[in-house]
Formats: sequence, C-alpha cells, structure tokens
Amino acid sequence: MTLHRSFPAVAFLAAISCFGQTTPAAKPASTPKKSTTSVRKQGSANRTAPSDAQIEKDLRERLAASKIAADKFEVHVQGGRATITGKTDVLQHKGTATRMARAAGATDVVNKVEPSEAAREKAAANLTKGRRRAQVKRSETEPRSEQR
Repeated sequence: MTLHRSFPAVAFLAAISCFGQTTPAAKPASTPKKSTTSVRKQGSANRTAPSDAQIEKDLRERLAASKIAADKFEVHVQGGRATITGKTDVLQHKGTATRMARAAGATDVVNKVEPSEAAREKAAANLTKGRRRAQVKRSETEPRSEQR
C-alpha cells in the first residue's frame, strides 16, 4: 500500500528532474547550401524542347528497334505533336506506338493507327471469355486445373 501512495511523488520528482537538465548548445552557423530547386529551374530554363525533327528521328528509331517495326507506321511531327498512321494486326501496338511517341518527347499524340478486323475480333473474344494473363511458373510444364 505504501508503493501506491508514493507513486505520484516519484512521478512528480521525475518531471521536475527534467527541468534541471541543461539544454544542448546551439549549432554553429554553417554556410548556406545552394537550393536544389533553384538549380533545377535554371537548368530547365536553359534546356530547350527537342525540335520536331529530333522527336521524329527518335520516334522512328524507337519504332524500328521494337517488335512493332513490322507494322511500318508513318510518323509526322509538327509543333511537338506526333501523328502516327498505319494499320496493325495486334490491337496493343496502337497503345505502344502512343507511349513511344511520348517517350520520344512529343507533347501531344494523334494516333490514327487502325487495327484490323481480326485484331478487333480477337480482342472482343478475349473480353467475352474474361481472359486474363496468368502468371505461370517456368517450372510448371502443364497448367494446373485442379486445386491442391
């Protein structure tokens, strides 16, 4: 019972002892560092946007180095806007071309790529089946249809 009565007194003494401690010394003034934001703003102000010819060249190189090179899309860039035309048998190539144009530096993309009727039918069939890509371990040679 004496422990219960002395607990508030111990807590009070602990609180008072904190006030008696000295405060840490102030840090000496150091030389101010350059702000990284001001450096970035100055760097981006000096940097100019890539020219239309440079964007077009970069986009053509990207398309030629990719799997969608077989589609032979036509590319035109004017005022930072890339226009892509052509036909494809794979629906995903249309989106891939748009992403490549943005990566090449185009500010806007007009995608006039037309997927073939077979590509549209395949995509519609996949949607109706609810087909999704399944992640399969390389060690599995047969797909699992039964649960373990």
